Amino acid sequence: MDETKEIESTEENDKPPSTSPRPIRAWRVAVIANVKGETVLPIDGPADAGAEFDKKETIQEIQSAIESDGHTTVFIPADANLPYTLAHVRPDICFNISEGIYGDAREAQIPALLELLRIPYTASRVLTNAVSLDKTMTKRIWRDKGLPTAAFQEFVTGNEPLADDLSFPMFVKPASEGTGMGMDGGSIVYDKESLYRRIKWVIENYHQAALVEEYLPGREFTVAVMGRSDAARFSPRPDIYGPDGFHRFPLLEVDSSASVTPGIYGHIAKTLHTGEAGVPQFICPASVEEPLASTLQDLAIKAHNAINALDVSRVDIRLDKNGVPRLMEINTLPGLTRGFSDLCVIAEAENWNYRDIILEILYLGASRFGMVTPSDKTARGIPVQIPEFVPVFQNQRHSR
Repeated sequence: MDETKEIESTEENDKPPSTSPRPIRAWRVAVIANVKGETVLPIDGPADAGAEFDKKETIQEIQSAIESDGHTTVFIPADANLPYTLAHVRPDICFNISEGIYGDAREAQIPALLELLRIPYTASRVLTNAVSLDKTMTKRIWRDKGLPTAAFQEFVTGNEPLADDLSFPMFVKPASEGTGMGMDGGSIVYDKESLYRRIKWVIENYHQAALVEEYLPGREFTVAVMGRSDAARFSPRPDIYGPDGFHRFPLLEVDSSASVTPGIYGHIAKTLHTGEAGVPQFICPASVEEPLASTLQDLAIKAHNAINALDVSRVDIRLDKNGVPRLMEINTLPGLTRGFSDLCVIAEAENWNYRDIILEILYLGASRFGMVTPSDKTARGIPVQIPEFVPVFQNQRHSR
């Protein structure tokens, strides 16, 4: 590793698997992230600004997993110096978990920069990351694709008249935040007065539109999505993928009835660890009978594909009063904190070790840029074109 790490992985399960994709050569991998406590935040931001950022330990765990397969790594902060740091480091590929800092498309900023510099990177591309952070736009796409989601309305000024197709109770949240930011006990409203009061609170504190949805009172599930049509060709574990190219993880149920914010899986609840007072109950694998289980998994994949997400995501679904699944949100940059983040908890429930998760994301991303030799010439019988990719730093001197 190019930087000193404070921790090393010691789990027995973190040994190399017997099978592996075939990288053309060892890579220099830059892990790009915003670090909690070290990223400069907007001075007029809300109290929970920076909630999505990662701890150093998470970044170091990711580096350890990547290095265990023969690559070198370096951590690069996702700050204003990033273009210059990239020019100095000249990575072969970037493992991107950056959340961004400013603007309503901040999660797309680093992918956009990497595409400008023609540097390969993991997970979803620019437009998808911009759309997924905009919850209203995401729901519009799902609705237009015929996917089920709760009735909703966006409020930009806070003075818009309430749509006729919405009925109380309703749920109010910022339209472009993650990690449960702006969601607490006041998010559920039962009348117009409290509705407009909460809408104005969101607009004033988060400087963005408020998204209002009909409240969904049923069970809440988080569904992990991994794969794409040709995933098996490039995976260290090709047998885990189904005929459509996606792996179906067990379902995670979030029971927030006794959480610090009852009935709401908000920011405070999401920061608590298992065993702490007020933490929601996480059940994985969830006890879900067919056909509901398959419906939830298939719906998550459809939601993922509808916004052209790539390789990995996490989809939140809740049942309405009639038990019908309704899409809530998608996270195309799901958290990767070992033993804590939803994606990791779900994968670990299926006996994946942390190394499996990270390398799967890395190799699926790298394969999009022709950096991994495929196992065959077609994906599920469909010809696949491996793009020619010439990094912008190719002709510069590069000392390894």
